[in-house]
Amino acid sequence: MNNTPVSDALALRATASAFDAQRGKLPVPGDPHCSPDSVAVARQISELGTLITGLGDEALFPAADQDREVHTARVITSFAAAVGPADEAASALGAVAHQLSFLDQSEHLRDQPDTRDAREAATRVMDDALGMTDTALREAAYSLHAASATVSPPSVRLHAARSRSATAAPAAAPPPSGASAAAVPPDRITRSR
Repeated sequence: MNNTPVSDALALRATASAFDAQRGKLPVPGDPHCSPDSVAVARQISELGTLITGLGDEALFPAADQDREVHTARVITSFAAAVGPADEAASALGAVAHQLSFLDQSEHLRDQPDTRDAREAATRVMDDALGMTDTALREAAYSLHAASATVSPPSVRLHAARSRSATAAPAAAPPPSGASAAAVPPDRITRSR
């Protein structure tokens, strides 16, 4: 195998981006336009399974190579370490699928008081599980991005381009005195077009 620091860093970044993409597909709790759907959640569990298999392969193949590079141990460790959060994300999505199944099965009983309470509890469990999924996917992506920088740090040109990028967030200025600013939770990603 011809694993260079650059090719391994690219593989780490590509996998991190795949986890970021999975995070972007998550249903948003409480948003009626982006509510959880059984088929979409099951598809996402399957995609996470594929990513977990990929993590295993990325750890296995370099480990089995007789002519390992100096940086290879870091690469193997990084891919293997991402399995834990990926597994947590898949497990939490499994809980979402379980609750969606319950909601589908109890739809015809929704007006009965006991069922209504159980359905509300199922919705809360789903919201918590989606939050855990989001956190685990963020952790997996972050660790892989960080590992890629240690294996092959970005070039000076790339760093300069990122600092000039229009998408780079400017430093937050303090709000004017007397003005109230809406607080945005630090763990939420703001998306714009």
